[in-house]
Amino acid sequence: MQSLDDVALVAQLVAGRDEALGVLYDRYSGLLMAIGLRILHDRREAEDLLHDVFVEAWRRAADFDSTRGSVRAWLVTRTRSRALDRCKSPGRVRAVPLDLGSEARASEPVEVDGADHERLRRAVTSLSPGQRAVMECAYFDGLSSSEIALRLGVPMGTVKSRMAAGLARLRVAMGAA
Repeated sequence: MQSLDDVALVAQLVAGRDEALGVLYDRYSGLLMAIGLRILHDRREAEDLLHDVFVEAWRRAADFDSTRGSVRAWLVTRTRSRALDRCKSPGRVRAVPLDLGSEARASEPVEVDGADHERLRRAVTSLSPGQRAVMECAYFDGLSSSEIALRLGVPMGTVKSRMAAGLARLRVAMGAA
């Protein structure tokens, strides 16, 4: 099983081979846990999230469509989406105060593995501090443009222009121009 590519592993999941889930877990649990920690700021919640994402991947493996993206992207998207859902659920107490500066968040490591790690790291570090802060608020905290403007104390137009410029810079750097 270890030698199978990700798409073949998902096909094995669809066929009911639970060993495939273990291989996917070994490949992606570190990355997904890092994303969960970054968004939820709580290890226990991130561990619960990781469990839920892999259970969902097991149950919904037949929904995976390789024409829409990689298995890695599928798992990352599920993780991020479920983490943001948890953040926005009523009754959840925020673990991080709203006034946490972008400099503090930007220094927290996020584990990214795979062939594009170095390109992605360089692309993100090429962003201006303002662009990076806006993108982190949107991606990791799931904030809207108006919420980002409020958190960073900048006009909404500034948020939108920084987001557009940052995304354009990342697209070029990652070769998706």
